[in-house]
Amino acid sequence: MGSRHVALAKDSLAGTRYGGLLTGVVKLLERARRASARSLNTIMTATYWEIGRRIVEFEQGGRGRAGYGDALLRRMSTDLAARLGRGFSERNLRQMRLFYLGWPIRQTASAESPTASLSPPPIRQTAPAKSPGDFAARFPLPWSHYVRLLSVESPEARTFYETEALHGGWSVRQLDRQISTLFYERAALSRNKAAMLQRGHGPRQGQFRESGLSGGGVCGMKVPPRAGGPSDRGGRAAR
Repeated sequence: MGSRHVALAKDSLAGTRYGGLLTGVVKLLERARRASARSLNTIMTATYWEIGRRIVEFEQGGRGRAGYGDALLRRMSTDLAARLGRGFSERNLRQMRLFYLGWPIRQTASAESPTASLSPPPIRQTAPAKSPGDFAARFPLPWSHYVRLLSVESPEARTFYETEALHGGWSVRQLDRQISTLFYERAALSRNKAAMLQRGHGPRQGQFRESGLSGGGVCGMKVPPRAGGPSDRGGRAAR
């Protein structure tokens, strides 16, 4: 009787019902991993913005001293590398600083459009700093995309490229190509903007593929591929 039950169990596992179960579980896990990577990307990008905010506020306390900002970034880079490893060069820290200046948000974590210049937004000393997770939704693109956007001088163009990259699921290579070919300027001059934007999106091949993000550790922790920390290769540095 027992052998008959074993045989029936084997037949059941070999059937299409088990295949459907296995396929469903695999897809569930894959979706969870992708969602986890996207969530970590968003939180880390918000963390880099918060680092930029703290650097700017600290610099304001030493204004007027020649070379103060550069000396601060050099020391921070050395100390962070000693404690956390690679990924915190002076160049990366400067990008985080510029990121904060180019994407100011209120302490209440409500979204704002980029300002007309890269001057520091007013600092509200009475409002305590939020955790990066509290305003992570403000930065829906991977960090490498924002690094590339730092080279775009016009706030309106930055907003345009950020919006279109999100809608079109552009990889950082696609974003770079659109910026290099002056897609914003061409769209502004086009008589048929809707058709041009549609061509700019093209077929979506997945959310932000080939993002160019490092898959290494960030601040001493392991992260999924494409959800790494700042990389010296993750886009062009802002001048």
